[in-house]
Amino acid sequence: MTTINQPKVTIVNENDEIIGYKARNAVNEEDVYRVSSLWITNSKGDILLAKRHHTKLHNPNMWGPAVAGTNEEEETYESNIIKETEEEIGLKYIKPMFGPKIEVTGEYHHFTQWFTFKVDKDINDFKIQEDEVEELKWFAPQELKNELQEQSEEFLPRMSEYFKLFLSI
Repeated sequence: MTTINQPKVTIVNENDEIIGYKARNAVNEEDVYRVSSLWITNSKGDILLAKRHHTKLHNPNMWGPAVAGTNEEEETYESNIIKETEEEIGLKYIKPMFGPKIEVTGEYHHFTQWFTFKVDKDINDFKIQEDEVEELKWFAPQELKNELQEQSEEFLPRMSEYFKLFLSI
């Protein structure tokens, strides 16, 4: 019988220094891990968001950043977001810009390194990974602000914070 080696999640300390690696299903609430996220805009200022697949364990069917992924062994924040962007929405060879890094606490504890990227692409030209993404949508900034106020339950719990974060840069 062949055992498939699953990639291991990067575990860090309170200073975001790598202290080990764990199988994804062994990560517990005491563990701190790394996440890479990509904030995509176009030349009109619209913001690309992805609706998480309905089978996702965390926050299914909720709108969130265009791309996000948990960092695995041997990956940097940057190599992870480049890989995830190609896998999840089909954009290859991107050169994302580093954005802010934030610590997220609560039900999950992780450091999220944000990246930004600008692309002018019709929504139908993206190639979504169907087991990760239900839908992609360009939101005008005012439209997103209104949706976050009127239908916040359709977005990741911290999406309003992320929106404000990117309005400030």
